[in-house]
Amino acid sequence: MDSSCLVKRYVNEIGSQWVLSITDPAAGNEIYTVRITGVEVISAVSRRKREGTIVSADAAMVIATLKNDLLNEYQIIEVTEQLVNRAMILAEIYGLRGFDAVQLAAACEVQALCIASGIPPLSFLSADRGLNAAAAAGGLSVDDPNDHP
Repeated sequence: MDSSCLVKRYVNEIGSQWVLSITDPAAGNEIYTVRITGVEVISAVSRRKREGTIVSADAAMVIATLKNDLLNEYQIIEVTEQLVNRAMILAEIYGLRGFDAVQLAAACEVQALCIASGIPPLSFLSADRGLNAAAAAGGLSVDDPNDHP
């Protein structure tokens, strides 16, 4: 799950209810996200605070909850040299932004592990249409929270 999707768990937007249902621990879903997702979500929340669309107390609560969830609820994919090398290739092929390429590279690595282990393939979840197009072109199953208002 990339940051454009995950942020919807913490900030009410189109698709938030869908993301909440997927990320609810009772649903039993394994949620994979790359280490940088925390940076991206905190940046998005802080930007909303600066713009006045979220109050400081709410932003602080969201950030604290996110940090706890990153430790306890998500499977974190670490940024390795191999991941960065794959991300550079994906950025070149698809013209992705840097962190988007890292998100896609991480999903590709998890997908390869799923296939090798005989585990059902993952669904790549993102609210970024360009990133979703690249993920689909790379053979991933894609879903967009914005398609679930």
